[in-house]
Amino acid sequence: MDIYFKDKKIRELCEKRAVAEKKLGAACARKLQTRLDDLDAATRVTDLVAGNPHPMKGDRLGQFAVDLAGGWRLVFAPRHDPSPVRDDQSIDWSRVTIISIEYIGDYHD
Repeated sequence: MDIYFKDKKIRELCEKRAVAEKKLGAACARKLQTRLDDLDAATRVTDLVAGNPHPMKGDRLGQFAVDLAGGWRLVFAPRHDPSPVRDDQSIDWSRVTIISIEYIGDYHD
């Protein structure tokens, strides 16, 4: 998949191990790198199998998440213009091949 980042802060968290370890802790930083490798290896979102991949609901509708560690999640959205949708206008994740990482954290806090 093609991976983009919402902003410089998230890019830095994903690309600089020291930054990730400082913010997330060593275990979560390692899991983040594993999930990023999974995303990079996948052709489309539905290829993901590790990390309990799942579409979001509520105020995060239109986003997708994978688990990291300790309740933290990596959340991303399609970066297609327009996003591929099904007949019911929900995102067709099987056709999403370009994503933007939007959030890394515990959205339950």
